[in-house]
Amino acid sequence: MSQAPDRRWEDVFQLPSFFDRLEDEGGISVLDLVEELTASGQVDIDVYGIVYHDRGIRAPGYDATFVHEPTGSRGRPAFSVEVDTVGPRNTWEKFDDTLSWDVYLVRTDDLAAIAWLSDEEYKVEDADHFQSKQEAVAAGRFSFGVFLYDEAAWTQRVERLRATNAPAFLLQDDGQPIFPETQAEFYDVVDSTVTEFRTTGGNAPSYLGVLELEVTID
Repeated sequence: MSQAPDRRWEDVFQLPSFFDRLEDEGGISVLDLVEELTASGQVDIDVYGIVYHDRGIRAPGYDATFVHEPTGSRGRPAFSVEVDTVGPRNTWEKFDDTLSWDVYLVRTDDLAAIAWLSDEEYKVEDADHFQSKQEAVAAGRFSFGVFLYDEAAWTQRVERLRATNAPAFLLQDDGQPIFPETQAEFYDVVDSTVTEFRTTGGNAPSYLGVLELEVTID
């Protein structure tokens, strides 16, 4: 799990019917969801672009879409998150839908995100320290999220990435970013390979529910 140092989310809103809606509609755009919540008066968030978050991996994009996959991966029901990436980059991830998941909108004064956390991850990593999943999420204890940025903050990250031939950038435990220059350097830093990401979700433990992960550049 990776979290921004000293980041505590002031507002945490659970989206209780998210996966029922995903199954009914087949796909949910993050930007459309935030626009809908803003129009209803539940939140007021200015979003220009997103950055996908997986355990310290950061992949900027124009949008991200949750997709219901009834046939799944490895013979089990699944859902995926597909990032509309910047340039010739590819980022998507498949998750085991047989786990129990909850989705949250989290927010501080200067940042917001959509985060999802399974019961299994909470039990293994956080149940001894927090009385509920919502408390854990408020403390930044989630491995997966879509961060929502305004134009200035998003453009700054995108310009840094565009100056490289790497598929994504990385965030260290101290919150400092690493921008590898190439895909090979990216995989050296994460100590893995494209194939291992695809087949093991980046060596993810089973309780994280990751089935496949793609982070590449053409």
